[in-house]
Amino acid sequence: MPLPILESPKYILTVPSTKKSIEYRPFLVKEEKILLLAQETGDDNAITQAIKEIIKACTFDVIDPEDLTTFDLEYIFLKLRAKSVGEISEINCTCEKCSAKTPVSIDIDKIEVTWPKDYNPKDNTIMLTDTVGVTMQYLKVRDIKAVNESKSQTETIMDTIIAMINTIFDQNGVYKKSDSTQEELLTFINSLSRSQIEKIEKFIIDSPKLMHELDFSCIKCKHTNKVTLAGTQSFFE
Repeated sequence: MPLPILESPKYILTVPSTKKSIEYRPFLVKEEKILLLAQETGDDNAITQAIKEIIKACTFDVIDPEDLTTFDLEYIFLKLRAKSVGEISEINCTCEKCSAKTPVSIDIDKIEVTWPKDYNPKDNTIMLTDTVGVTMQYLKVRDIKAVNESKSQTETIMDTIIAMINTIFDQNGVYKKSDSTQEELLTFINSLSRSQIEKIEKFIIDSPKLMHELDFSCIKCKHTNKVTLAGTQSFFE
């Protein structure tokens, strides 16, 4: 007689960038093992790959993790983790005054994506001159590895800008990034002035983020600290 197979509960979440509702289930022991093995390596790319595999399995292959924005990926994973392991995560926060560690409990199921002020999902066009501009997109998961492998800070900035440009346009037409080579894109960016590149950098800096601010009192010196947690790994020990 075959052993019984337990049926997982199903939940609904809303993908932050698209506002679409998707069904998901908690991750199972076999999927948690994938994550634990990746965390043991300490390699960010391995951890991201594990998270992608878990999200794909737990959303019943409805979404392709590569097409998610980075903040979508982090948000969905937190929701999965909350239903799989528990809503409360305890982390050790460092006091800015005496450096002592204080355990702090966080309800990760209540953490939401922080959007820029005056956010308008359709306002992704940046005019560089009176006739030349770009349309932008938020960083996708498929671009993370290439950006992380940049050899210098300058290359990281350039690779991030290229990844987040969707189209370039002028009075003659619209040019899709996918129709241009990396060299052509670099030539375009290198032709911009400092003020023009700062407009693009502002869009990048103002991108939505999975973050959470918390206050805690140090268990040693009683100093009140304010900490901002950002990114999936910061919410766990």
